[in-house]
Amino acid sequence: MGGDHIKWDKARIGYYFGIDIAEGSIKDCRTRYNGDADLQQRRKKFSFPARLICADCYDARLDQYLYDDAPFDICSCQFALHYSWSNEARARQALANISALLRPGGTFIGTMPDANVIIKRLREAEGLEFGNSVYWVSFDEDYRDKKFPSSRPFGIKYKFHLEDAVDCPEWIVPFHVFKALAEEYDLELVMTKNFHEFVNEYLGKPEFTELMRRLGALGDGRHDHSTLSKDEWDVAYLYLAYVLRKIEDDNYKERC
Repeated sequence: MGGDHIKWDKARIGYYFGIDIAEGSIKDCRTRYNGDADLQQRRKKFSFPARLICADCYDARLDQYLYDDAPFDICSCQFALHYSWSNEARARQALANISALLRPGGTFIGTMPDANVIIKRLREAEGLEFGNSVYWVSFDEDYRDKKFPSSRPFGIKYKFHLEDAVDCPEWIVPFHVFKALAEEYDLELVMTKNFHEFVNEYLGKPEFTELMRRLGALGDGRHDHSTLSKDEWDVAYLYLAYVLRKIEDDNYKERC
């Protein structure tokens, strides 16, 4: 949490509000915002004020105690919303919070595992596990037939391990169900793309090619992809990016 502070600062936002279920993440975010005094890595202060709270945004109604902060223009949730998909109630609360706190016309930016890719790779695997040198995905025996009925879109759990980063249970999010559920909370889908498709499309645009080059995310941003190994690039294929927009509906607060 807080890894995008410099990006938000360059975008000249007026106010930043951050929420995370883990107190450690809140502490890290505060350190990034204030500068790390122990390592003497102080920098000029960010141009925007910030407020941070520790809470489970898939369980609590955030609008009840964020009345003075909302509405927001942009909400960003990276690699996290799929954790709400353990059951329908949590998935609905997550979307209710997003809708309640975004202004009409506001934008939600998210990333999550690509369910189509994960299920396809599971079915191609000999057993219930697949991966490479930097990650693995494992399903338990409940899914030995490798079938996922559309009548049970929630609670489809698997174990995900990413070297030196992640080792925990995660949940499949059938994106067509996610899109339909989001629409119930006045959130319309603007864009969805697998990471590979997203990167290949935007690397073809000069302004984004230069950004990639400066970030060093994919080598020189043109032909040299040497900063990512083949196995690391393969991990990126497991994810998709998506954007939702809040549409105007006077009835949405009654559902939150």
